[in-house]
Amino acid sequence: MDFRNDVLPLKDKLFRLALRITLSREDAEDIVQDTLMKVWSNRAEMGAVSSIEAYAMTMCRNQALDICAKKERQNISLDEKAHDRTDTHSMPPDEKMAQDEGKTLVRQTIDSLPEKQRTAMLMREIEEKTYKEIAQVMGLTESDIKINIFRARKSIREHLAKISKYGL
Repeated sequence: MDFRNDVLPLKDKLFRLALRITLSREDAEDIVQDTLMKVWSNRAEMGAVSSIEAYAMTMCRNQALDICAKKERQNISLDEKAHDRTDTHSMPPDEKMAQDEGKTLVRQTIDSLPEKQRTAMLMREIEEKTYKEIAQVMGLTESDIKINIFRARKSIREHLAKISKYGL
């Protein structure tokens, strides 16, 4: 196993996962560094591991959850700048404001989900992971992942419909 070719390319994926769980850039950076060091330290045992990525993601997720438990964080908003991909420079100000308000509302709704639902949904929708990959990382069955994602989508849909119908 080569650090530069096998381990280091995982850093961005690990960072996004840690950031989504901890919602803290500093904590996510620390978690990624620790995870990369632990994966490299355990390289002798990697022969029994079918996927270095799944192994590293699982380790990263567990560390992130440990940090959240220690700090007793429940629901903190996602870092907006890390997730904005739409070019809004050419938009009229009123459309940009409406879009920004919509994004903020969706982020707040996602942030209010239970951790398992939020993590599973973000890994599926943002990271485009398969149910099997998510199940490996989260230590759940594929059925559990599908249920968590279904419930997350349903909660978001209901919350946004309620706001749309009745306002804030």
